[in-house]
Amino acid sequence: MKRVVITGAGTINALGQNVAQTCHAMREGRCGIAPLEFRDVDRLSIKIGGQVKGFEPESMFNRQQLALYDRFTQFTLVAAREALAQSGLRFESELSERAGVVLGTSGGGLTTQDENYRAVYEDGKNRVHPFVVPKLMNNAAASHVSMEFNLQGPSFTVATACASSNHAMGQAFSLIRSGMCQVMVTGGSESMLCFGGIKAWEGLRVMSKDACRPFSANRNGMVQGEGAGIFVFEEYEHAKARGADILAEIVGFAMTSDASDIVMPSLKGAARTIEGALRDGKISPERVGYINAHGTGTAANDKTECGAVSKVFGTHADNLMISSTKSMHGHLIGGTGAVELLSCIMALRDGVIAPTIGYEEPDPECGLDVVPNVARDAHVNVVMSNAFAFGGLNAVLALGRV
Repeated sequence: MKRVVITGAGTINALGQNVAQTCHAMREGRCGIAPLEFRDVDRLSIKIGGQVKGFEPESMFNRQQLALYDRFTQFTLVAAREALAQSGLRFESELSERAGVVLGTSGGGLTTQDENYRAVYEDGKNRVHPFVVPKLMNNAAASHVSMEFNLQGPSFTVATACASSNHAMGQAFSLIRSGMCQVMVTGGSESMLCFGGIKAWEGLRVMSKDACRPFSANRNGMVQGEGAGIFVFEEYEHAKARGADILAEIVGFAMTSDASDIVMPSLKGAARTIEGALRDGKISPERVGYINAHGTGTAANDKTECGAVSKVFGTHADNLMISSTKSMHGHLIGGTGAVELLSCIMALRDGVIAPTIGYEEPDPECGLDVVPNVARDAHVNVVMSNAFAFGGLNAVLALGRV
């Protein structure tokens, strides 16, 4: 099997409009969650989120492109341009045919849907723009990335709620490892911060009105965010031959289904996925130094995840560092795992462990080292990224130094 490495990274999210800004904010433990700014926010009971502020799409895309690009597609392309620029790759002839795109999203073009439902039902209009369907479809971002960079290999979108990005990156990893592709552009994006998007989530009664406090005994729910994280996955020998700067290696991946409940997480399912990623990468549990937790800030998720980590790692769980960066950038739903992967790369490359901010009160059922409030310097060789989604769909990635 082929080895798979990361040679490019890009992002835009509530913490920053590129990787450098985002990692700097994570080191500082800065919170990007703030009051939401969009039409009719006063009609919502949830008024905070990890919103991308100061984003000016008109400076990045022309008029014709903006007619086709939903906000989630715009975020994807901004992050993809940064990732591809860092990789230094150009896709021509055979390489373009052996390179593709796998992206994750949950809501897809939800902003476009919200705007056009409002136009039809509230404003009484009888016509919508002819590009509404290609603008809102979940595969729009993947298609536009493939067209902009001439990626002619496998290109598709994965939608598995909160695990979408990890599932997408796992598929990209598998395509390269199997020898089918040499390069894959992968990650995920989301933009559900609009009136309809938040109003729907309010119905679940899992949202916090003031802050995201994962693993803290006084937590009161999740906070949504938006943005994208995009990476260039590349076959190791190909990257090595061209002298690429390798950020990290993907060493293991696993995915499972709880097959039990549409919203309640399963400790057994989460544990099986973590175990599967360790087994896939032939990693002994003691080698893992850091886990980027799913860590949504809901009691059900936090307790289940801590229980699963303790079950898998046994006594080594006490030596692990585990943090949730959702406390800073919010929960990007289908795009969240991709932004969170940046903290895993930062841990391996820079020796900096991103903190869980907003932590105020210890919870006996979450008794692990959650790196509370302040980033930590530490040398780690293997890290993991957890994603456990509604529908009982789980995906875990393991990364290592090269």
